[in-house]
Amino acid sequence: MDKGPDAFRTISEVADDLDLPQHVLRFWETRFSQIKPMKRGGGRRYYRPDDIDLLRGIRHLLYGEGYTIKGVQRILRDSGVRHVMQVWQEDYQPDEGEPDAVTARAHAASADAEERGGEILATNGGEAATGLPQAANGGGGLGKDEVRHLKTTLFELLECKRLLDQVR
Repeated sequence: MDKGPDAFRTISEVADDLDLPQHVLRFWETRFSQIKPMKRGGGRRYYRPDDIDLLRGIRHLLYGEGYTIKGVQRILRDSGVRHVMQVWQEDYQPDEGEPDAVTARAHAASADAEERGGEILATNGGEAATGLPQAANGGGGLGKDEVRHLKTTLFELLECKRLLDQVR
């Protein structure tokens, strides 16, 4: 029996729905303070429909549009949660002038990161914001599953780096 559209979902259901590993969702909770699933006894997470829309928007901006984590953080700060919750929808029409402002904010976030010593991977020649060669970003060469696997590995490596930096 399928759940209704307003039902709360577990992390495994959300991960399957968004085609992401569960650890990526947990990682995003550490990077985006706006992601606040309800936690029940034992720490089990339950995501509300709005939480899932926000995750879809973040996924769309990171994977679909090539924004960096810092870029999405800035979009959330400047444009708000509602904007990110809707940006993934095909029929979404941003306010007049908004696309240019969003692009400018993302470029500014990438420039900020480069000035701080390259905390994130920025657009560079034939590479997109993920740091993967253009072929790996859908320009041919690698399939969707391979790109997803590479991105997941990148997130895992970034999380390992974060943990190592904490220990140091």
